[in-house]
Amino acid sequence: MTNQNALKPVAPHAHRQPPAPAETACCGSSACGSVSAPIHAADVPKGALLFRIPTMDCAVEESEIRRALEPVRGISGLRFRLGERTMAITADGTALPDALEAIRKAGFKPEPLNDAAGAQPAAGMARRTGLFTPELLRLVAALVLAIAAETISFFAPEGAGFTAAEMGLALAAIALAGLDTYKKGFAALVRGRLNINALMAVAVTGAFLIGQWPEAAMVMALYAIAEMIEARAVDRARNAIQGLLALAPERAEVRQPDGSWKTAKADTVALAAIVRIRPGERVPLDGVVTDGTSAIDQAPVTGESIPVDKSAGDAVFAGTINQTGSLEFRVTAVAANTTLARIIHAVEEAQSTRAPTQRFVDRFAAVYTPAVFALALAVAVLTPWLMGWGWLQALYKALVLLVIACPCALVISTPVTVVSALASAARRGILIKGGTYLEEARKLKAVALDKTGTITEGKPRLVESSLLDAAGDEGAVFEIAASIAGRSDHPVSKAIADGLKREPQQVGEFTALPGRGVQATHRGRAYVLGNHRLMEERGLCSPALETELKRHGEAGRTVTLLASGHEVLALFAVADTLKPSSQAAMAELRALGVTPVMLTGDNAATARAIGAHAGIDDVRGNLLPEQKLDAVKALQQRYGVVGMAGDGINDAPALAQADIGFAMGGAGTDTAMEAADVVIMNDDLRRLPETIRLSRRAHSVLWQNIALALGIKAVFFVLAVFGSATMWMAVFADMGASLLVVANGLRLMRMPKSD
Repeated sequence: MTNQNALKPVAPHAHRQPPAPAETACCGSSACGSVSAPIHAADVPKGALLFRIPTMDCAVEESEIRRALEPVRGISGLRFRLGERTMAITADGTALPDALEAIRKAGFKPEPLNDAAGAQPAAGMARRTGLFTPELLRLVAALVLAIAAETISFFAPEGAGFTAAEMGLALAAIALAGLDTYKKGFAALVRGRLNINALMAVAVTGAFLIGQWPEAAMVMALYAIAEMIEARAVDRARNAIQGLLALAPERAEVRQPDGSWKTAKADTVALAAIVRIRPGERVPLDGVVTDGTSAIDQAPVTGESIPVDKSAGDAVFAGTINQTGSLEFRVTAVAANTTLARIIHAVEEAQSTRAPTQRFVDRFAAVYTPAVFALALAVAVLTPWLMGWGWLQALYKALVLLVIACPCALVISTPVTVVSALASAARRGILIKGGTYLEEARKLKAVALDKTGTITEGKPRLVESSLLDAAGDEGAVFEIAASIAGRSDHPVSKAIADGLKREPQQVGEFTALPGRGVQATHRGRAYVLGNHRLMEERGLCSPALETELKRHGEAGRTVTLLASGHEVLALFAVADTLKPSSQAAMAELRALGVTPVMLTGDNAATARAIGAHAGIDDVRGNLLPEQKLDAVKALQQRYGVVGMAGDGINDAPALAQADIGFAMGGAGTDTAMEAADVVIMNDDLRRLPETIRLSRRAHSVLWQNIALALGIKAVFFVLAVFGSATMWMAVFADMGASLLVVANGLRLMRMPKSD
């Protein structure tokens, strides 16, 4: 049996972790950029100050802030969470004012969220999510003013003296809706960047200067409202991970030294404290049950659909739900280090690594935006000469092109899809350690699997017991076997005692026979419980017994025999049994076109028996760790992209060599969390084909979103140049495309879950 607490080292995976590009394209929209959970109190270094940077939307602006702070001396640490636009900065007292001034000069406005002691983020960090927020009311007012300006322009007769009112209403609408856009747009232009805010600022200003006041106002109001809706839609993906935090209750009932119980904050409960939970309550911290029995719904952490029975000695995890009885447990991990906390942290880290498709989109967008800006400039300057258009007509068409040039829908299509898939996987008990592995899983052609603890349960169980003495009393014989086996610490003996489920009787003169078995007396009569070798030494074997032993040996079972002084009384076959999910998982892998291969250090006969039962044709036994590594290399040469699923140190070289390493039994296992590419939290092998299906679905959605974003823009490019597309139509097209790709990406969180 392998040791699940010792997995592959992190280092061998370094070559598979693609470096993030130094600079990526950013649309500048409030919904753009990396989608990640907020900085939690545990993530803020001691003594650091936490700031919200409202206009820090993507990795480019993070790098700009870093460059702005490089000359400032006295800064010892920076930490960013782009999804929530927050930054933690550690600096001495004299450096902090200089750092904040440098950030402001770079075009950003830092807003403090905590005190210097590293307290909890202030309330300002939370987004306003109510229906009638001041932001929404302001934008609605801007839209009403823009509609009023459009109404005057459409219905008022020429020369009726309404020009000043029309212009005033338009200016008021732009002021209400567009000040933030102008600030961010001009800051981007000063820094030499072309994002949506820069393009929108130029387009609206141009429209206003050529006399299209109502349309300029309508464009700015519609853009601001659409951006707000888009940002809230994207927050659904962010909150999918942040919502995991709510699974663990904030308070716990802790036993005091005098035996009384007191409710305390969960993050103040110390290791080894005793905590009590009642039926219906969530488990506040990780621990080991010390008293009581209950069924616990572990679906929030491991994805298991059926509640798991818990009693003394069993582990419980923060965020799971106690169902039937009261439990007391000893705390084994503080709040910041529970299994749930590590899942959240791992998914946050996964979101910071860009998937291959996301890196492609970023590179494409970096070229696309300047190219379209150049095209708009060419339309404004050249079409009056080449196509005979009026200068104002050409300029207007160029401004429409600027509005639809925004790469926001394109750039946002990938991170929203990736984070939705990561969140969907986490809810199923599948921890994927980055967008790279999410995308690569769809390419798997073969998966190598360790046997013990991965395909099988990893512990011996009594699978068959039979009475060999036809004249004997089965109940009495099995009672003797259970009584003797119960005195032994050997795993096989324990499996026999547990499997027979008999009340143990008193035995005497118990003696271990190393390498053979044990002997003892029961009611004054001597018995031995041992292996084939012991029976041979005592001359108790017979042709019939040898035939029976051969049958069990071919099935990969370990046989133990109970004998008196002159005959063998009973046979007990023990084996490491298949996990309930193994057969279904292998069938699902084959249905997906993925070949399962068993790699095990166990003997060939046992391996073949288990493989046949599980439905694996390619079975390789008697393998040392380095031979498993060679086997994975050979599979890669034959199939291409190969995964490896294992649970222990014997699997480490093969896990490191495989294109994707799947660690089994991740719940509560620190090393598995840190080292694996994918962690199956509940040991259910069906999560492995489910990961492949999710990967294929995510890849499909990614390219659907790219096609949607580019297709809609292509149509409006043609309409803008050769048709009658207006600026407000362009805004609807651009923001409509963004909302479409966000909604399409969020579908992954509703993907059906396997049982």
